[in-house]
Amino acid sequence: MQQKKGIAILGSTGSIGTQALDVIESHPKHFDLQVITANRSAELLIEQAIKFKPNTVVIVDESKFEQVKDALWDHDIHVYTGQDALAQVVESNEINTVLTAMVGYAGLRPTLSAIRAKKNIALANKETLVVAGEIVTKEAMENGVNIYPVDSEHSAIFQCLAGEFHNKIEKIYLTASGGPFRGYTKKQLMEVTKAQALKHPNWEMGAKITIDSATLMNKGLEVIEAKWLFNLKPEQIDVIVHPQSIIHSIVQFEDGSMKAQMGLPDMKLPIQYSFTYPDRISSEFPRFNFLDYPQLTFEKPDQKTFTNLQLAFDVLKTGGTAACTLNAANEVAVEAFLNEKITFLDIPRINAETLKRVEVIQNPTIEDYISTDAKSREVATGLI
Repeated sequence: MQQKKGIAILGSTGSIGTQALDVIESHPKHFDLQVITANRSAELLIEQAIKFKPNTVVIVDESKFEQVKDALWDHDIHVYTGQDALAQVVESNEINTVLTAMVGYAGLRPTLSAIRAKKNIALANKETLVVAGEIVTKEAMENGVNIYPVDSEHSAIFQCLAGEFHNKIEKIYLTASGGPFRGYTKKQLMEVTKAQALKHPNWEMGAKITIDSATLMNKGLEVIEAKWLFNLKPEQIDVIVHPQSIIHSIVQFEDGSMKAQMGLPDMKLPIQYSFTYPDRISSEFPRFNFLDYPQLTFEKPDQKTFTNLQLAFDVLKTGGTAACTLNAANEVAVEAFLNEKITFLDIPRINAETLKRVEVIQNPTIEDYISTDAKSREVATGLI
């Protein structure tokens, strides 16, 4: 790597965003932070801006604009607000790579703007591909833009494919920790509390993704994302529960040979690799010791109890706007669970019922995705 890479972080106050800032701070010779954005976490955004001195800051929530602008008045930082600003700010000539670390559907529009501005994407917002994978991958191809996955599982597949892109994939295995309720029965899941669901055994993540991991919806979204990232058929994607989270995923080639990417659970590694690909640079991340893990175990996921994972495979086969509906319903249901309006098992129930009630549009336009998302949210909200 010769010159510094200009980085924009969409969602700098979330779990991925804050870890990305740690990576940038550790490598000042490699990265030049240009843009940071937040939805409504004004205080943390201000703190980050004063520390890292980016060129531009966007606070999406317009009610927080004056607060952020006033706080950064003396710091020579441009401050903008609103969804339009979020989509426009990624077009700056100084930016090489845009890390999309926003949560949920909101990441779609700015990601498309960055692709059209020919910026490489470090993708931590899986919902962008879940909702509109066909359009996003087509736009990326037409604009000569690379999408570097940040999810640990997809980064693992990507790393296993380095030097192998011309070889045919027979199958990929996405590994899953199984979440905090691995082995639970449906009866036990009926008693699950919000506090229990927010305790992930291996990873430190934001609230939404932690609940998705507990319901196995996160793995389901990753299955859909993998289809678009690696141009796979549903039958080429498998999920295996691996409670230690050391093997991050596996590629099986047509000769039967398998490659796995391993390491301690630490999101900073895939974040850093997405910024530096095809190079690797030194890091202070903790090192894996085989003797600390004398046994690595694997088991089949329980899709009868954790039905969200089955729903994801179902919508993958259905195609069209089905995955968009599943994602929208799930965002509504998880928020309701976090606000303690519904039970843990209501999440997959609402998802399944919304899928039954919202019509699937095959070969959708971006407008179809937008209207399907709105309709699905309306239906899911009515089911709470």
